[in-house]
Amino acid sequence: MFYWVMKRIFLGPILKLLFRPWVKGLDNVPESGAAILASNHLSFSDSIFLPLMVHRPVIFLAKSEYFTGKGFKGRLTALFFRLSNQLPMDRSGGAASEMSLQAGKDVLASGGLLGIYPEGTRSPDARLYRGKVGVARLALQTRVPVVPVAMIGTEKVQPIGKRLPSIRRVGIIFGQPLDFSRYYGMEDDRLIQRAVTDEIMYALMRLSGQEYVDEYAAVVKAQLAGKGPEPVHQLEVTEEATEDIAEDRDEPGAGGDGTSRKL
Repeated sequence: MFYWVMKRIFLGPILKLLFRPWVKGLDNVPESGAAILASNHLSFSDSIFLPLMVHRPVIFLAKSEYFTGKGFKGRLTALFFRLSNQLPMDRSGGAASEMSLQAGKDVLASGGLLGIYPEGTRSPDARLYRGKVGVARLALQTRVPVVPVAMIGTEKVQPIGKRLPSIRRVGIIFGQPLDFSRYYGMEDDRLIQRAVTDEIMYALMRLSGQEYVDEYAAVVKAQLAGKGPEPVHQLEVTEEATEDIAEDRDEPGAGGDGTSRKL
């Protein structure tokens, strides 16, 4: 909470002046009560800009590797994530992942806002990748709404591997809350978990205008590094869906020229 207050008072005005973030749909974030903010993940800076524009503290589940780095840089990164209300998320599966999800449930049980990146890692190429079902399990077990959030242009501010950000305008679109009450009581069904996750990812695709790839981002990263199989299965997007995306993302000044992008 302390970091959030300091960021709003001191860091917030500076970032808003430099990056001139535009925001759409902020009223879709509940003024009180628990909710999950499920966002696409383009850049390290997503975890800075997203909570900056929300009027309530947002606690994120971040991959545990950020908290265990070695050397000066590793310790500095870990300190930043702890001070910025982020909790370590163990993605190795089994009991470790369950404990991480329990931390998220505790945040929601206290009525807070929980931020999560369903893709599990940053996109390697600005495309949207298959979501992991942890977000669905959290939503169904805690019975809270899920607000899809599209980060726009942050991959150009701080691409993967770049330490210092570039000064560019960024955008954030908050979609309408998704209600999954029709699935309550079926949270242990893997097919239901996948259906809920895919619905969240489809909402993110519509909001962000990103090309969707039905493959896990971590698998693609491994493939690009020469450590995994070639990714497969790309979702076909119809002309009607493309027009819907353009309508949802129509934001005057979202790039400085009043235009909107299509897939």
